[in-house]
Amino acid sequence: MSTPVATFGARLTEAVDRFGPLCPGIDPHASLLSDWGLADDVDGLRRFADICLEAYAGRVAVVKPQSAFFERHGSRGVAVLEDVLAALRGSGTLSLLDVKRGDIGSTMGAYADAYLSDASPLRADAVTVSPYLGFGSLAPAVDLARETGRGLFVLAMTSNPEGASVQHAVRDGVTVAQTVIDGVTALNAAESTRLASFGLVTGATIGKDLADLGLTDALATSRAPLLAPGLGAQGATIDDIRRGFGAAESQVLPAVSRGLLAAGPDPLALRAATERATQEAAALRP
Repeated sequence: MSTPVATFGARLTEAVDRFGPLCPGIDPHASLLSDWGLADDVDGLRRFADICLEAYAGRVAVVKPQSAFFERHGSRGVAVLEDVLAALRGSGTLSLLDVKRGDIGSTMGAYADAYLSDASPLRADAVTVSPYLGFGSLAPAVDLARETGRGLFVLAMTSNPEGASVQHAVRDGVTVAQTVIDGVTALNAAESTRLASFGLVTGATIGKDLADLGLTDALATSRAPLLAPGLGAQGATIDDIRRGFGAAESQVLPAVSRGLLAAGPDPLALRAATERATQEAAALRP
């Protein structure tokens, strides 16, 4: 008889309890490569990634590589991303690959195979997905995530100004964002861990919108881990998160990329900045 696969929620809860909720990003923007004195090519990309891994791996609960900044370098850039994901696995650090994929039918199934299958070199512990072709379109990814013990983070309330035209829209008296939260809440109903396997992406700078739309209690009820980009460079602070997310603050994974990466390219300086950010984020622990 095969051993049951541990859920992503169980592994994430354990990692957050050990290391705190901070989620550093690996975002090799062309401008950051330049700031670090690295060439905007695959060699520069690999050096950038190696420095980030030296600072983050084994020291935080979860790391979020942004796939697009690897993909822009073609197949050799994707190969670097594969190595990053393998290194995180080897260190015992959870990976949350930011790919924001969303499609229908067999195409969504193929995306799920690419990032959630045990056989894929691009497999991550969790990925970001978009529900805006209908929440049900995520079913292939949901099914494979459950089968392999992986997680999904579903876009719900993003901080870009254009997002409000869709996410705040109302149908039958309910906002689109609320329907996404409700969908994730239903997926998490069968899990018992403090943080469940299906998360939500909710920008760290939009606490007022969450309150105005009456969503904070729904977020808390969902038991979804809440990936909250925007700490640091976008202006959000831990105090902003505590005020904005209300009863759901202990579910927040504050995501920070540029705010930390500005400390590079010295690995020791980046590690020190990460330790400071980890201590600040510890205020969100339950």
